[in-house]
Amino acid sequence: MVNKHQCFYGKMHSHASLVYPVGLMSGAGKLTDDMYLTESMMFKKLSTAAVLLFMAMASKADEGQKIASKVQKVTVFLNGAQITRTALVSVSPGTSTLVFGNMSPGMDVQSLQVSAGGEFTILSVKQELDFLNEESKQKQLVDLQAQQKMIRDKMSVQNNMLSIYQEEATMLGKNQVVTGENASLDVLKLKQALDFQTARLTEIKKKQQIVNDQIDVLNTELQKYDKQIADISRGSSKATSNVLVTVSSKSALQSTFTLNYVVHNAGWYPTYDIRAKNVNSPISIAYKANVSQQSGEDWKNITITLSTGNPTISGGKPELSPDYLNLGMSYTGEVNSITKISGAIFGTNDGKVLPGVSIRVKGTSIGATTDVEGRYSIQIPAGNPTLVYSYIGYETEERAANVQVINLGLRPSTRQLDEVVTVGYGSQFKRSLSGAVPEIRIRGLASSEAVVTPSIPVEVKPVENQTNVEFNIANPYSVPSDGKQYAVEIGQFDLNASYQYFVAPKVSTDVFLTAQLTNWNKYNFLSGEANLFFEGTFIGKSLINTQATADTLNLSLGTDKNIVVTRTLQKDLTERQSFGSNKKETRNWLIEVKNRKTQPVSLLVEDQVPVSQNSAIEVDQQEISGAKLDALTGKLSWNFMLNSQDNKKIQLKYQVKYPKNQSVIVQ
Repeated sequence: MVNKHQCFYGKMHSHASLVYPVGLMSGAGKLTDDMYLTESMMFKKLSTAAVLLFMAMASKADEGQKIASKVQKVTVFLNGAQITRTALVSVSPGTSTLVFGNMSPGMDVQSLQVSAGGEFTILSVKQELDFLNEESKQKQLVDLQAQQKMIRDKMSVQNNMLSIYQEEATMLGKNQVVTGENASLDVLKLKQALDFQTARLTEIKKKQQIVNDQIDVLNTELQKYDKQIADISRGSSKATSNVLVTVSSKSALQSTFTLNYVVHNAGWYPTYDIRAKNVNSPISIAYKANVSQQSGEDWKNITITLSTGNPTISGGKPELSPDYLNLGMSYTGEVNSITKISGAIFGTNDGKVLPGVSIRVKGTSIGATTDVEGRYSIQIPAGNPTLVYSYIGYETEERAANVQVINLGLRPSTRQLDEVVTVGYGSQFKRSLSGAVPEIRIRGLASSEAVVTPSIPVEVKPVENQTNVEFNIANPYSVPSDGKQYAVEIGQFDLNASYQYFVAPKVSTDVFLTAQLTNWNKYNFLSGEANLFFEGTFIGKSLINTQATADTLNLSLGTDKNIVVTRTLQKDLTERQSFGSNKKETRNWLIEVKNRKTQPVSLLVEDQVPVSQNSAIEVDQQEISGAKLDALTGKLSWNFMLNSQDNKKIQLKYQVKYPKNQSVIVQ
């Protein structure tokens, strides 16, 4: 036993520098059994600590080298955004893992690209979610939650006081003075007891009322904090995304790594402010971009490129299929006459309204968002379009734009992000994003929660490239990850315009002021909603639809109630006759126009006559009052000047002949 003890001690002494008290030694420097047990226990503890330390160091080595990267540039598409990050990295010899953290949890890992220059090899790139990273919590949110807890604690104290007062009132009620039939009645004591009870109960009720009032005040404050926290938190995730890059290097070196990836919870759409002083002045158009994102990472003072590309749209060319005709099929010629849709959006899980929901006209750049009450309105182009409703954390919904009011409940999303591994990226990008078509480049203004219109316009230099057009703006731009709209004016243009009033009385007798702009294509406008200002007053919203190929862009500037139009069916001149195997129906319409303005106006009136698509149906235009006729569509156009306080009458008469045994609706 002595040799064994001495070997163990010497080993431990030489490696751990253990020093024992003199009192532990006995005889000629020998160790007792108790001393051995004590020393053995200490060895076990030190061995366990050494193993744990080694495991911690190994675990830390497995985690890889933490790298802080910075967002340098963002290209925002109509739907989605491409983010470019850079970081200067010290690469160690051998095989190592670089961990780029605090990235968007919603990145599209299939779009992830990593590049760097140097004498080393990128072996693999892997993305994973990090639910343990608490550093990304917003300080403002933490402070608000602390204030929220203080209010709840105060409410709890007040509710406890209510319980105490209620118990006291119950106790007083149970201790009422009761006198039997044979008991002597001490009126004085009874009066004193009742007075005391009445006074005390009154005081308790007053205190309860004060407490209830205080609880109401606290509830109001708590609701404010709840809304503020919900506004900051909506769309955000406590998880972040890590990108793990495994590299192999023969020597130590430094290199700049560039990471590119796409996030879907971002986008932009154009809007316009259209101003006209009067019908003799040019049109002023302010071109604005509305950018929003809920990617989970803030974009601070960076270069932003707004692109008209849309990576979500397939890049494959369409193929025509045969168009087979058959009997029993007919074209009705019906066209969607709805020009605006409004409604409210709410969550189906709790019924609460959803502010900040994105509403887009599918396949266009036309968009809108819901306000703080979950309400929206959006201008609709012709052609029976589809509306797409999207909101982070909820399922995307589509609705046909065929009614004027669409109220919609969105369902919470059940989809989860999966971990995907992409292997074999080299020092250059392997592919480019699909849909990278003409872009508008912007380095906008300081961000704000409200729409920002600069008092001094930012200098804009349009640059036309082979495949795109860019607007270079000098300043950096910031967009927080809060889902709110951040607007910036990216261009302001004065265009010569010709003004004309327009009415289609068959559809509506409202008279619209329109402006015709020529050579508008050189300004690279996109389809979008427009705020209309005429003679210094906001008059409503309209739509700039740039899908047409014509050189003239027609803008609607709202209605003018000082021009009155009526369309009346002259019943005494309407006929329905039968001749042999045919029927004849005659319609006679009278259109009257009155100019109540103090100046003459140029007016375009449009109506139509029926068009036959069957040889058995004949249409005879008997009176069109000198209108210009489009024989293919049946459209009639009257274009004339109308002086102040003048009237004009237009007669429209036509006859339709068709087989007696058939039914035809003649309007």
